[in-house]
Amino acid sequence: MADVIEERAGTPVLVCDPGGPPIATEQDALDLIGATYLGADVVAVPASRLDRRFFSLGTRFAGEVMQKFANYRVRLVVVGDISALVAASPALAALVRESNTAGHVWFVPDLDALDDRLRHAA
Repeated sequence: MADVIEERAGTPVLVCDPGGPPIATEQDALDLIGATYLGADVVAVPASRLDRRFFSLGTRFAGEVMQKFANYRVRLVVVGDISALVAASPALAALVRESNTAGHVWFVPDLDALDDRLRHAA
């Protein structure tokens, strides 16, 4: 399956293929943002596609990627179970908690949870 734009809870979402290429550079993030110009407001990226540096906050990669999405006013949603990573890193736990309350970047366990968030965000 390729990355596809789907209507989810009334919102056009670019749902990224779990088997797609890794997001390992800022350019990779910009490429996803560019793909939203076909009509998506949200990018749902499987956690497995994000380079491990994204979850190691000392690398600043997460901040760089998240800032790109914020600058272009595209919501980023990380989809997948990252509970083991969150449990191992108080800093990541704080980032996930703050992101999920602030609204521009969300961390959700699956696409059903994304649908619930989108319904309640409207």
